[in-house]
Amino acid sequence: MSTSPAGPPPPADGLVSAARRNLRELAHGLSHASHPSTPLLASAPKPWQRMLPYVVVLALTATFIPVTINVLTTQYDVPGALAGALGVAQAAPLLMLAHRPLQAWWIVFPADIAGALVVLAQSTGTDALWPWTAPALIAYLFLLLALGLRETRRTVVGVWVVTAAAGAALHLIAPDRAADSALLLSILGAVVLVIGAAVRERGEATRRLAEQETISEAERAQRTLLEERTRIARELHDVVAHHMSVITVQADSAPYRISGLSEPAQEEFASIAAAARESLGEMRRLLSVLRSDGTEGDRAPQPGLDRLQQLVEATVRAGLPAELSLAAELGEVPPAVDLSAYRIVQEALANVVRHAPGARTQVSVRVAAGHLNVLVVNGPAPKPVAPLESAGTGHGLVGMRERVRLTGGTLDTGPLPDGGFRVAARMPLPPAMSPSAPPPSEDL
Repeated sequence: MSTSPAGPPPPADGLVSAARRNLRELAHGLSHASHPSTPLLASAPKPWQRMLPYVVVLALTATFIPVTINVLTTQYDVPGALAGALGVAQAAPLLMLAHRPLQAWWIVFPADIAGALVVLAQSTGTDALWPWTAPALIAYLFLLLALGLRETRRTVVGVWVVTAAAGAALHLIAPDRAADSALLLSILGAVVLVIGAAVRERGEATRRLAEQETISEAERAQRTLLEERTRIARELHDVVAHHMSVITVQADSAPYRISGLSEPAQEEFASIAAAARESLGEMRRLLSVLRSDGTEGDRAPQPGLDRLQQLVEATVRAGLPAELSLAAELGEVPPAVDLSAYRIVQEALANVVRHAPGARTQVSVRVAAGHLNVLVVNGPAPKPVAPLESAGTGHGLVGMRERVRLTGGTLDTGPLPDGGFRVAARMPLPPAMSPSAPPPSEDL
């Protein structure tokens, strides 16, 4: 007798397992709050908004305790002491709605069931609300609203299912009661829970959107910084590569240009040339990594202070009245500072054209106290015209700041009282290149 291999479990077993899993999750949701015990509106900006939940729960508790006691004693003939205990048990936990609504539900729900059983035991007429009294029903709706605002969808669904099941069970105990409030609480409770959950989910969506915008802005600023650093690295590579090439050529040609060199001196020049060529190779490999995005760098020489006059003249031809004051005693400026000064003036003039077209602009480049000072000041636009760009990205200022920081200098930017704008960069110069420093010794 052959036996067939075991097949997949019957569908009924899968349904039972899914039902058990859902029941476990439902029980966990009803027994564990999904949020910390922080008060509602705890992060509100104004003090009165943070105090509002406490005022509301105090008002609800102060209202429902005496009302519940009065209704139980007058309409349901419940003894005063028992009515007082039920009133406190059903309404006092409302004080917890601001920070622990689920824990409050675990007190109010059994108290409401106990109250329904007490009312059932009294010889009252069949025209009174049952199993939930009017104060208990209304207070329970406030409790459901607090749950909808704080708890997850699974938890509020579980609360509604348990409430509806309890109401149905109590109704079956005394089906002759005409004024049945179990169905009424189920309908109104569902509406209140849906409203609360919708408000909560909308608030969470708004909060997540604000967090995402904050993260996106930080990532955008970081990306801008990295892009500017990459651009600076490419430009500095071109500047340094020029000087390294000159060193290589000079070292290779030294034995032919200088007669009478000893063998050790020729070997030393050959070693210098080899080291320079190796450095150039390493720089080319690094540059290939920086340009791995497929872009091609500029093959023209990098600009410097000697091209500021051309830059200002081109800006004037574009319709911007600009003036250049360039000190004659600048002397030799390091390539990194030379390039950074040109780029800062270039970006500052471009910002004036974009945001204050037609504004009179002054460009000044001076050397003082061993620093190169670059100042670009523009006044307000001569007439109220729409700027070419209504809102800048801030990339230009980020680039300026990064360039100055890499040279060890400082940058000061900001608006002026008359409506203009000021860009001031101060970059250090090596002592040998400062006009105030003594010339280097020529002794060998």
